[in-house]
Amino acid sequence: GSLVVNYPFDDDEQGIAIYSKSPDDAVFQQLALSYSKENAKMYQGSPCPDLYPTEYFPHGITNGAQWYNVPGGMQDWNYLHTNCFEVTIELGCVKYPKAEELPRYWEQNRRSLLQFMKQV
Repeated sequence: GSLVVNYPFDDDEQGIAIYSKSPDDAVFQQLALSYSKENAKMYQGSPCPDLYPTEYFPHGITNGAQWYNVPGGMQDWNYLHTNCFEVTIELGCVKYPKAEELPRYWEQNRRSLLQFMKQV
């Protein structure tokens, strides 16, 4: 896990971790930023220093393929085959948080979710 909004493309023709710009890259960046700006820890860009000390996401967003290459991922498939604009929101450094931590996750992401819905 991490704390970042990841947007298409998740794959590139060379199969390496490099920025892979979609035709709607500016729209995807706007959607991703609308979410991350409302989550202070996400927006600062270094969300998991204990687990990933060198990981940095400017403004809490990343192009999927630039982060790591995912050939055949659902996010890209939906975009290419159904015209669905999908982003992947990583909500925390731990994939399976404890139940007692869930209210904190809600508080950290409530405003982000509302802002994201406003993008419609």
